[in-house]
Amino acid sequence: MKLEVLIAKSIDGQSSLKLSFWTSITGTFKEWQPVVLLVPIPISQYVLEKYKVLESYICCWFCVWRGGRGVKICSNSDMLSAFLSLAMSKIRLATCSKQGIQHGTGKPQKSPRKSEDSIRFYKGVPSQESSLHTFSSAVEIELFRKRLLAWYNNCKRDLPWRKLATTEADADRRAYAVWVSEIMLQQTQVASVINYYNRWMQKWPTLQDLAGASLEEVNELWAGLGYYSRGKRLQEGARKIVSEMAGHMPRTAEELQKLLPGVGKYTAGAIASIAFGQVTGVVDGNVIRVLCRVRAIGADPTNSAVTDRFWALSHTLVDPAHPGDFNQAMMELGAMVCTPRAPLCMKCPVRQHCRAHHRVEKELEDSAKRLTGRSASKCSWVLDVEECANPAGSCSLCLPPSELWDPSLGVANFPRKAAKKPPRIESTATCVLQRKCHEDEPEYLIVQRPSTGLLAGLWEFPSLLLGPGQEKQQKATMANHLRAWVGSDVAVGHLQHVGEVLHIFSHIRQTYIIYFLNLDKYEGNCKTEATLPPCRWVTKAEFQNSAVSTAMKKVLKAYEKWSSTISVSKVAKRKRDSLCASKPVLEAESSSSKRQLSLDLFLAPHPKS
Repeated sequence: MKLEVLIAKSIDGQSSLKLSFWTSITGTFKEWQPVVLLVPIPISQYVLEKYKVLESYICCWFCVWRGGRGVKICSNSDMLSAFLSLAMSKIRLATCSKQGIQHGTGKPQKSPRKSEDSIRFYKGVPSQESSLHTFSSAVEIELFRKRLLAWYNNCKRDLPWRKLATTEADADRRAYAVWVSEIMLQQTQVASVINYYNRWMQKWPTLQDLAGASLEEVNELWAGLGYYSRGKRLQEGARKIVSEMAGHMPRTAEELQKLLPGVGKYTAGAIASIAFGQVTGVVDGNVIRVLCRVRAIGADPTNSAVTDRFWALSHTLVDPAHPGDFNQAMMELGAMVCTPRAPLCMKCPVRQHCRAHHRVEKELEDSAKRLTGRSASKCSWVLDVEECANPAGSCSLCLPPSELWDPSLGVANFPRKAAKKPPRIESTATCVLQRKCHEDEPEYLIVQRPSTGLLAGLWEFPSLLLGPGQEKQQKATMANHLRAWVGSDVAVGHLQHVGEVLHIFSHIRQTYIIYFLNLDKYEGNCKTEATLPPCRWVTKAEFQNSAVSTAMKKVLKAYEKWSSTISVSKVAKRKRDSLCASKPVLEAESSSSKRQLSLDLFLAPHPKS
């Protein structure tokens, strides 16, 4: 519900001042309608500055009514007339001051046409930027901040990084704690991060501790969290701060983004605002969803120009007194209330400012009127506060004509669903190589992946990405690949097919085709060459504690399930074989027993009759 004062062009091409405010005779919420006044004035920055006073007055008057929703504060027609007269007097004053006698010239100008005669109602005043998608009222922005922060202070989740951000006195340690949490939270849910974060901060509570750790240790702790390059870049950044910056974190968002590896615009803004109190906004997926609904932005959120608009809105809204809390409140709102599929609008502290919610309410009201036989209110001369002022199809921020509003979705019409690129389909053959150690416990061979690319530096079972045409000969291809590890040719028949496991990365749909080779029963002896990547034998417990991906843990689990099935089958087979072997003996014993019984009966003495 925007109040605005701006310069626009009317239909006849005349320069006009558009003054929109709310008015009602009864003062009830449902009957309030926006009124638009067009007054011809010359386009001038001077005139715009004059009207800032008028805009502030109207906004304050409007907000008093909003604070007492449904209360009749303007039921007296004389009060309304007085307000309109005051507005018109300000319009005449500003117009005459510009079009009347110019300062320093003493020359009278042509008298303008009377403003009263030029006032008319008009719907759809075109402008360069629609007020539907912006925050132009200082009063509304202040109310938005106040309501959001009050909700956040009462309803925020108790998270470990928030405790450190508020209790840690040392600025560098505070920023480091925020930095670790923000990196871990990228593309990862809070519930998954908490345990990893606590273990990380217990092991490396300072930048200096992390800088002294090895990459292997970092990967081991990070294993299972996904996006493994994040941990590596965290350590690289810590080493850079310790060696090049005397252990002090950069203090501004601009420096953080410029100097630290893996720190983008969002992460830099979060660290700077939360840890150092810099007045800067942040934009992540949760913030984008909130802004899209609050300001009815239906443009593609991945478009760079639209992203710039999100950042501008975020910088406009951020509370200068509490920038860190405000940014966390925006993200918390998107995560807990303004969710993607089932938003809790009635629990939203800023629903009064939400364009999408207003539209849903308006549609419900119109539906109720139709059900009761009353026609929905339509005034062709009224500018609908939920409509864009730009001509249909010309606004770059509205929902495109090809994606019309879906009443069944409600506020979830925003943000617009960006077209997702289909994931790449890949197949990888992997082999569980097993041997028995001296304690008769099985050991598995794992090899280290390259230091760059997908799952860089992590450990895995010997694996081979299958290229086009190799799927049909995957067993032979895998046997040939294993020759480097076994030390001699592997007969294809020795490889046992275990099954398949599907693992989905962010951009890859990976199918692992699993084989098993028991070296205890194979004549080859496993050896490593200098040209091969690092490898080692590990027990199951050591495997679980190593820096292995979730996909490899799935592979081991699939193998263990297959192995237990095979073992049960073997036991059952042995029982069957044992029964089959013992059956002839039992039959022979039974036959012999029958013959002996017959002989005994024949030889037994018969009693004399």
